Amino acid sequence: MPRHFFRALLILFAITLVYPLSAQRGSRGVRTVPLGEIRLSDPCILADSATQTYYMTGTGGMLWKSTDLKMWTGPYNVVRHDTASWMGPRPMIWAAELHRYKGRYYYFATFTNRAVVIGTVRGNRIERRASHVLVSDRPDGPYVPMQDSIYLPADRPTLDGTFWVDTDGNPYMVFCGEWLANWNGTIEKQQLKPDLSGSVGEPKVLFRASDSPWSRERENGKETFNKVTDGPWLFRTGTGRLGMLWTSWVYDVYTQGVAYSESGTLDGPWIQEPEPVTPPNYGHSMLFKTLDGRWMMSVHSHKNVNGRYIRIPTLFEVDLSGDKLVVRP
Repeated sequence: MPRHFFRALLILFAITLVYPLSAQRGSRGVRTVPLGEIRLSDPCILADSATQTYYMTGTGGMLWKSTDLKMWTGPYNVVRHDTASWMGPRPMIWAAELHRYKGRYYYFATFTNRAVVIGTVRGNRIERRASHVLVSDRPDGPYVPMQDSIYLPADRPTLDGTFWVDTDGNPYMVFCGEWLANWNGTIEKQQLKPDLSGSVGEPKVLFRASDSPWSRERENGKETFNKVTDGPWLFRTGTGRLGMLWTSWVYDVYTQGVAYSESGTLDGPWIQEPEPVTPPNYGHSMLFKTLDGRWMMSVHSHKNVNGRYIRIPTLFEVDLSGDKLVVRP
């Protein structure tokens, strides 16, 4: 089975396991469980000093809460999207993130309306999918739309939007251009309005999947780069160096790499590290500082359970004190 179809199946499994069940039950069925019992893709954790609470979200759009990173209560339904918008009444929600900015809380997520097809590329049905931003005055929502109904171009699929304020003082969304449409996935930046209520100007490509020295797949019997770009996350090291975590594949293994910007800004150029930064089968990570001051990485892995792939959130401790990010065992 070609590499890209394998990934698509894994995404479908993750959505099947997470999205329909949580969407139907809303915040009913809330329970308290250890982190290892939660099945969640693309886990993102906000450590909120104002409430002394950790808030975790991800694919499926639901929210979990914890005070110690060990026991989590949820899931809570916190999304109140516009059902009359391009998203439709029941969009899929992928790779949701929470960010606190200027006293408010922002929900960056990928919304997919499977009922709307914007094109076909190499036999692949391209559905209406885009990264978007919602807002709330509370970390546990509800999160609602703002001014702009569209942040990114409507004629191509985008995903995995994250947040960064660059050295120019402007806020940006950094996101992926879907490999299914361009056959060489991109990571791009899009300037946002000062209150994040919409976008300014046009996106700019930062780098492409083909720039990776470590990702691999076989196509027509030949080894080549993997086409997937997935899950960007920005950070600065202790020396002030700008880095970006992002994920692709090495054949059938989900793998995470890191790149560093030579200019110290989003514009790069971005230099890819030659080797992955985490062990095999971990990806789509983010970084957060715990309430007691330690840097942690939230990431998910795949596990085959009776022929079904599940995704399990995991935490690694990281060291950012030097010139490079170091992941602890």
